[in-house]
Amino acid sequence: VMRLDPGLAFGTGAHPTTNLCLTWLDGLALAGKTVLDYGCGSGILAIGAGLLGAAEIWAVDIDPQAILATQNNYVNNIDANHPAFEIKTGLPEVLPENWQADVILANILARPLMALAPLLAQRLNIGGKIALAGLLDEQAEMIMECYAPWCEMVIGAQMDGWTRLDGVRVR
Repeated sequence: VMRLDPGLAFGTGAHPTTNLCLTWLDGLALAGKTVLDYGCGSGILAIGAGLLGAAEIWAVDIDPQAILATQNNYVNNIDANHPAFEIKTGLPEVLPENWQADVILANILARPLMALAPLLAQRLNIGGKIALAGLLDEQAEMIMECYAPWCEMVIGAQMDGWTRLDGVRVR
């Protein structure tokens, strides 16, 4: 059970893209894993990863309201003894140098997903998993092409005109 107040940020769990990402997370073995939620909004996906056992979670967003909402929702949902939960504002450059994730989620719009492809792919371990959402069904192919130099991508799920892409970093 998650208690969530999105404030002025995106992410109540009601939108199809959030639902698609939560379903994906629930199907992963997250114990001991490092997770990046890029474009964290309310923090719903990062908090979901924590509740599902992720060892280290980074929630990153460029919107100060999203960071505030994530901080508030974290306090209401994650045990104070959780080993590592970092909330940062900004681009992937806010992550420590050479920091790598086992799992990356980005539930943002198509254009930022395309622009961020090199940065997100570089932050994902070889063999790591990535889920991209916030895109319409007809945008899936062009997003997959952007990630193809690093990741094998497939259409993971679709709901109400929205698509979630699932990938594994292979190069």
